[in-house]
Amino acid sequence: MSLIQDLINLDISDSKKIIAEYIWIGGSGMDLRSKARTIDKPVSSPADLPKWNYDGSSTGQAPGEDSEVILYPQAIFKDPFRKGNNILVMCDAYTPAGEPIPTNKRFEAAKIFSKPEVAAEVPWYGIEQEYTLLQKDVAWPLGWPVGGYPGPQGPYYCGIGADKAFGRDIVDAHYKACLYAGINISGINGEVMPGQWEFQVGPSVGISAGDEVWVARYILERITELAGVVVSFDPKPIKGDWNGAGAHTNYSTKSMREEGGYEVIKKAIEKLGLRHKEHISAYGEGNERRLTGKHETADINTFKWGVANRGASVRVGRDTEKEGKGYFEDRRPASNMDPYTVTSLIAYTTIVWNP
Repeated sequence: MSLIQDLINLDISDSKKIIAEYIWIGGSGMDLRSKARTIDKPVSSPADLPKWNYDGSSTGQAPGEDSEVILYPQAIFKDPFRKGNNILVMCDAYTPAGEPIPTNKRFEAAKIFSKPEVAAEVPWYGIEQEYTLLQKDVAWPLGWPVGGYPGPQGPYYCGIGADKAFGRDIVDAHYKACLYAGINISGINGEVMPGQWEFQVGPSVGISAGDEVWVARYILERITELAGVVVSFDPKPIKGDWNGAGAHTNYSTKSMREEGGYEVIKKAIEKLGLRHKEHISAYGEGNERRLTGKHETADINTFKWGVANRGASVRVGRDTEKEGKGYFEDRRPASNMDPYTVTSLIAYTTIVWNP
């Protein structure tokens, strides 16, 4: 086994070639796929990388008789697994004719973020990605007795100790790997349900928020693969009196961050309320199991906002209210949301859309 590890850790920098791991989103909208290719020299821009293709009939994205899907490199990150000059490449997918395939949510998001009125507002995002670690063979949360339940919620949120925190080694490995990769990860914490954790990405500007969340998810999947643990982004992985998993999205624009920004924030929240149904429909599958009005959520059919209220659809922080400027938190997105869709939809509704 040590020989295999030695080979995995081989330094290939003398060869001048690098390994580029191309990453894309599969047909379910949540299944990440990747494959690697050799590049002749180190690169610093996605524009320096070739397009590639894959068999879309094997990912639920193309028919067998016309299965070729083309990958367009869009963002580059350092590879924490292979290290050196090797890279992870976030891609989106197109037909051979150059049309974005239906599961390519990045394409539409990029169009919204490139609108002059959106770009001028420099939208910032901070995304709180919750997830649950599951025991591989039984699909039951890590640290829970098989077929049974731990003590009730209370001691696990940001908890310390072998009876409260389950999977910290995975969480810390992921934290450092994301920092190494160049992802703007801003923190981690244990969540309210045992076996559930959260990492935060941001502040990130525009389309980069989606790129960074997807690659952070990819890195987490790879680390749990090594650990023999399964990561779940289901918004309600365990029925009953347990918290669900969300992807709370913190948001601000240039106007919100400047003097008088609180009035801009209130107008933006009013717009979000008017388009509540449109947002809910795009905020993740199975979210109705999570947004029940209990466990720090607002009911899925009701839009309400408040200061420091974690039972609201949108929460404004005390500091924002006090300073008269800042950001707000959309608490509705589910843990399995598409960050390209959510971030661009919030920007569109609050900046572009007029009631």
